[in-house]
Amino acid sequence: MSSAVRALCLSLLALLVAAPSATAAEGWSVAPSGGGRPSLYAEGEPGTALQDAVSVTNPGGEPVTVRLHGTGAPVTFAEREVRIPARTRADVPFSVTVPEGDRTAEIVARDTDGRTQRLRIHVRASVPQVAALTVEQVSVRAESITYELVNRGTTPLVPRLAVHVRGVFGPVLDRAPRTLPVDLPPGSRTRLTEPWPDRPALDAVDVRLTVTAAGGARDTAEVSAGLVPWDAVAAAGATGAAIGAFIVVRRRRRRTANGDGETDAAGQPPYREPELTGART
Repeated sequence: MSSAVRALCLSLLALLVAAPSATAAEGWSVAPSGGGRPSLYAEGEPGTALQDAVSVTNPGGEPVTVRLHGTGAPVTFAEREVRIPARTRADVPFSVTVPEGDRTAEIVARDTDGRTQRLRIHVRASVPQVAALTVEQVSVRAESITYELVNRGTTPLVPRLAVHVRGVFGPVLDRAPRTLPVDLPPGSRTRLTEPWPDRPALDAVDVRLTVTAAGGARDTAEVSAGLVPWDAVAAAGATGAAIGAFIVVRRRRRRTANGDGETDAAGQPPYREPELTGART
């Protein structure tokens, strides 16, 4: 073998021997366990701890020590510091606690030389779809019925309203369910007015409001009210007061015509003793 060929072989052998030590510290990587996933995904109700695992791979010829920690969301690892032997992969279990609302978190891996890799976790807070609706604060006003609708669920609602009013002699109002022109976000409270221009002037009524919405939301509220024409009552009261005043004045005038109008505590004319003048008859 010529000296030139021998030198080339020795050079190639030196490169092959040096290559593992060069990639030992630089070639490690972190990825979701199981393969085929570019990132991690966690979904659950707020406060739920979801389990997964991350893989740290060391293709080099020297062991690598990597420390793990999480950012953006509470992440807990089975081992925070992992030593990965040469040409070995370590799977590290972890749990992430779902916060309120959607969040992007990260797993940060750093070796003893300061080399860092990051792995993204998409955390989504899922809220159960609950449809709940209540009708409250029902009252009868002049030519209207006022009430409040409260969305007590976790999904937006478009309510439907049915109105039934019964008086002393039977039903006086019966409106079939109809969709209201309002959208109720979760947790919202809305005050509404139902027109009633032809309500009875004088009656005792029982008002029942029934609201429904998609998803099985339903509630009923009832209130009793006395319908009284207060303007007419006030006018009648004023007329009665005027008549009473007229009667009192007329009685006083009669007393004055019968005497000088003076009376004692019992209402009788005072007794007057005749005055002695000394004259003889």
